[in-house]
Amino acid sequence: MTVENPRPPARSRPRPHTLVVRLDSVGDVLLAGPAVRMAAAGSRRVTLLAGPLGAGAAGLLPGVDEVLTFDAPWVGRDPAPVERTATAALIDALARRRFDRALVLTSYHQNPLPTALLLKLAGVPWVGADSEDYPGSLLELRHRRAAGRHEAEAAMDLAAAAGFALPEGDHGGLAIHPPPDTGPLTGTDPYIVVHPGASAPARAWSRERAARAVAALAGAGHRVVVTGGTSEKELTAAVAGEHALDLGGRTGLHELAGVLAGARAAVVGNTGPSHLAAAVGTPVVCLFSPVVPADRWAPFGVPHVLLGDQGAPCAGTREVTCPVPGHPCLERVDDAEVLAALDRLSHAPGPRTERTARTAAASATDRAAEEART
Repeated sequence: MTVENPRPPARSRPRPHTLVVRLDSVGDVLLAGPAVRMAAAGSRRVTLLAGPLGAGAAGLLPGVDEVLTFDAPWVGRDPAPVERTATAALIDALARRRFDRALVLTSYHQNPLPTALLLKLAGVPWVGADSEDYPGSLLELRHRRAAGRHEAEAAMDLAAAAGFALPEGDHGGLAIHPPPDTGPLTGTDPYIVVHPGASAPARAWSRERAARAVAALAGAGHRVVVTGGTSEKELTAAVAGEHALDLGGRTGLHELAGVLAGARAAVVGNTGPSHLAAAVGTPVVCLFSPVVPADRWAPFGVPHVLLGDQGAPCAGTREVTCPVPGHPCLERVDDAEVLAALDRLSHAPGPRTERTARTAAASATDRAAEEART
């Protein structure tokens, strides 16, 4: 790892107004949380610029004072068109806030320079990012990420290179603001969450396979709660069947966090709710399709078990839909493997213990941010 032209903030200077950029979806924003808390501990104010898919998660992160949204034409599977009006509005909004510095957080395969160009046009004087490409005058900090780093760790590495550090008592796990009590939705008896959906079908079971798993879990004595968004109500109803409580379409993101926080464990694909479960300290059985590498995207900072053939032909393709007939890397995961994974996780710290640790991290960030403002 090399760092070019670092300019960490001197302690004698006023603390900066910092912009953190993460333009992707819910999971990506949640993985940026520890780096955001680092920035908040060393700033008087933090604004997070998110994409429309990740803005809801951005509002849950400790240390974020304001969320701005921009649908970037260079991000996502269905990118927005390039529009001068939208771009000009973003530049104006950024310029009005007079940021002192910015961190552009990206995945290992993304380029931060389109974002950096807009930040420079908005007058941001200091911009840092991971970049393999020559940045010209767009970056004051050109950081090279270490090979194979988890996305959360890579973001923290960049924040550290910019001179930020975690507040005292914060151990760098994922965290969100404490979720609401969802006992009235779930009931009070112990339960397992099964979240069958994913934005990329390659990262989830088929509904038939998920339904068989729910039946097997119920047959083994587990109470099962099935979750999903408003567009997934048909899916969750089919998966829950007569064996589980169907909460499809009944929870927003923060309420889903509450449901996950109360669970003994979550069974979920490599998608946003797996990282949301990690953020509230709930152990995860992750159905991990190898279309993206597990060393970069596995649940972070909580006990977890990865299920799925990590050497399957689809490995590293970043495909949205499985290119192999029958989706064997996940469909061949049998019920016995799921039950064995849950048994392993039953010996891990419970959700209350982990949730307390996450709440303490959030509180440490809030205290540090308040001290920075005063």
